[in-house]
Amino acid sequence: MKDRLLYGWTFQRGFYLLAGLIMGIVSIINGEWIGVVIGIYFASMGLFSFGCAGGHCHTGKYSEPTEDNS
Repeated sequence: MKDRLLYGWTFQRGFYLLAGLIMGIVSIINGEWIGVVIGIYFASMGLFSFGCAGGHCHTGKYSEPTEDNS
């Protein structure tokens, strides 16, 4: 768990953490409690490196199907 928190930081992880924290703080100030839950979710994705913030959403290269006109 310690390694997951301290190592492997990418721009995407930092962005998820920062955006989630900002969303949570602004939601607390405005009293929008569903926004707090969503903000905590995104911040935890960045902090603990799970979901798309951990780079697990990449499915590989997309290649266009080719037509064989022989």
